[in-house]
Amino acid sequence: MKRRTWIAGLVGLGVLGFGGWAAWRSSAHKAPQANRSLTPKTLSPEVQTFFDAQLPDLQKQPVSMREWLGTPLVLNFWASWCGPCVREMPALETLSTEIPQAKVLGVAIDSPDNVTKFLDKIPVTFPIYVAGHGGISLTKALGNTQGGLPFTVLINADGELVETIKGEINPEVLESKIKQMLVS
Repeated sequence: MKRRTWIAGLVGLGVLGFGGWAAWRSSAHKAPQANRSLTPKTLSPEVQTFFDAQLPDLQKQPVSMREWLGTPLVLNFWASWCGPCVREMPALETLSTEIPQAKVLGVAIDSPDNVTKFLDKIPVTFPIYVAGHGGISLTKALGNTQGGLPFTVLINADGELVETIKGEINPEVLESKIKQMLVS
């Protein structure tokens, strides 16, 4: 009698265990993507170079660019001595406030003193990092082989390079490209 009870108990536990496992598998496949564990995508080498960088902010504190991973970005490489860079800065400020879903980041290829003096005259609310002349290697890694300024890069929330713009931006065209990036 005891042996039959043990066998019946083990079979019952097996059936319950299998039923629980089958129910879990079924519900896990129907779960929305947000409820699943997300595996980070492999970033392209050029974008990886940017996200691996640590750039000083205006207070000269190093900031890991990895903190921006997962955010749609508009990276603008500029310098205070660059005429087209100076002309496009107000348009970038406007875009940063009108389309807050995409984060505009300024990366100055300049000295901290020049950047501070420039921002006293033309203030912006988006984050500015001071890469100095070493920032040219970042622009080259992102596709700006000649290292010219200004240079603007769109990176989507998945960390994919969407667009590069060499030279002064056209605000209407850039706005359209940002909006396309946000919906795709």
